[in-house]
Amino acid sequence: MTAMADAVWFLEQECRALRTRLALVQPFVLHESMLPAAALAPDALMAVERFLIQGREELRRRLDAYYDWLLGAGASAPPDEQQRRFVSLRWRFNDVLTQFDTFQQAITQRSESRIGIWLSGLDVAARDALQLPGIAVPPIICYLDRGQGAAIRRARTRLAGGDPSPTALVLIPRERMIGSSGIASSLLHECGHQVAALLELVPSLQHEVRRYALKRPDDERPAWQLWQRWLSEIVADLHSVGKLGIGSTLGLMGVVSLPRVFVLRMTEGDPHPFPWIRVHLSCALGDVLYPHPQWAAVARLWDELYPATGLDAARQRLFATLRRTCPLLARLLAGHRPKALPDHTLADTFPTRERTPDRLARQYDDVLTDPGRLCRERPTLAFAILGQARADGRLRPEDESTVVNDLLTRWALDSTFTAAGTSLTSSKETP
Repeated sequence: MTAMADAVWFLEQECRALRTRLALVQPFVLHESMLPAAALAPDALMAVERFLIQGREELRRRLDAYYDWLLGAGASAPPDEQQRRFVSLRWRFNDVLTQFDTFQQAITQRSESRIGIWLSGLDVAARDALQLPGIAVPPIICYLDRGQGAAIRRARTRLAGGDPSPTALVLIPRERMIGSSGIASSLLHECGHQVAALLELVPSLQHEVRRYALKRPDDERPAWQLWQRWLSEIVADLHSVGKLGIGSTLGLMGVVSLPRVFVLRMTEGDPHPFPWIRVHLSCALGDVLYPHPQWAAVARLWDELYPATGLDAARQRLFATLRRTCPLLARLLAGHRPKALPDHTLADTFPTRERTPDRLARQYDDVLTDPGRLCRERPTLAFAILGQARADGRLRPEDESTVVNDLLTRWALDSTFTAAGTSLTSSKETP
């Protein structure tokens, strides 16, 4: 047998093996078991399945075309050319499997006891968090993982192989599943990144902040350069505060409550504001959107927990300048008009009238007399009410955990029955 024939035989076997392995990759609906209430929203599931099926079909066509070429006209091609074409197919094969794995973890968790229901409820809250006037929003899927920080793979960002993701995929750390502030603050921050992408906020805000900084005194320039660098994360924090109020800031404090050296440390190239100033900026954002003495009280508490003392002179000046410019930046962000929403400022995109601290406190009074009311509110409003009650000292952590579990379960149930053409929201029975 010649070397040429050996190469054809070898690559034919390899191609057939890839086709056989590809045939084993089945749609999620055929091999993932889960309670109906834990299932993905239909639009999210169909978007993922359609995306993965198209990838498999495209790869199968390419494998078939290569196989026909290899046993036909390509049989007389040099072995290195036969191998080059096969390696290209193998790379694409690995991309398709990686894309499958990207969604498999999120979907497989729907089969876990209780976790699947929670995730379905979080999906409902995330969809509410993405609502914008006149803007179509993508499907979104939530899942849990280890670690401290939440993360998002935004819809239409590139997956393995360069294909755009059909959905947003939000990772929530398991340790954040402890109360309304912990869950909601992380979830809404990540949804804020998706909103920023939909509205193309970061480029337009960078331009506006840069132009505004030129009008400020020279000694403020270093602070404004940092604000520009951190804008992507700041916009996400703004979205969280705008939807949740004080619950967002309390949740953020939980995330960044680290040893003092890390809270006061600025890391070169980090897109996040360092924790000490990030909490102060969250308070400034809240005070612009929902003016109230509570924000100053939280800022004082943060200073007591992490006093900015013992710093060198240069850092003392920079920290003081950052702290002084927080309210200026907050007002600039709130008044920004996105190109996608020229008739709205960013503040206009938030329900500022219904989520003032006093209004949230009164709504919690109503919840105490009618517990079922919380289930009938929009998820982000329900989280905001609970966050305000927790800040006011009216809601114990033990009770909050129970309420949040009931809410996530109810939202999961309602979304399931809504997809089936009915609803549970009129029922007085709580899950």
